[in-house]
Amino acid sequence: MADPRATSTAPSVSSLPTLNHIPQDFIWGVSSAAFQIEGAAKEDGRGESIWDVYCRSGQVANNDTGDVACDHYHRYKEDVALMKALGLQAYRFSVSWPRVMPLGTGAVNEAGLAFYDSLIDELITAGIEPWLCLYHWDLPQRWKSAAAGSIGRS
Repeated sequence: MADPRATSTAPSVSSLPTLNHIPQDFIWGVSSAAFQIEGAAKEDGRGESIWDVYCRSGQVANNDTGDVACDHYHRYKEDVALMKALGLQAYRFSVSWPRVMPLGTGAVNEAGLAFYDSLIDELITAGIEPWLCLYHWDLPQRWKSAAAGSIGRS
């Protein structure tokens, strides 16, 4: 039987594009979205997210949720070490507002702020620039409920 790799249509290494055209000051990094990576949905005072409710509505394949996700909340040190090993210079991450303001108003959740503080410290120690995104579609469910399903400027 013939080796299937012998008839591969994959390009040879010499035909792949190079990165020579990228400016020397280009910043290499990665990004994430809080709901998709953090997990720890019911820990340290995190409130219910609009995504928690949506995922439980039966509209997500396999009834998947963000309850555990990639477990970045517990594994951020390992994740940052991987970023450093890859030679990344920046990490763009978003805030989970249900982790910071569980009820949508009132008191700030100190444990939620402590997580982001620790993550930022870890990034800086690793020589990776933190790029904080204030909003990436992760709001406390109470905000949406209070606005009768619509979130406006008021």
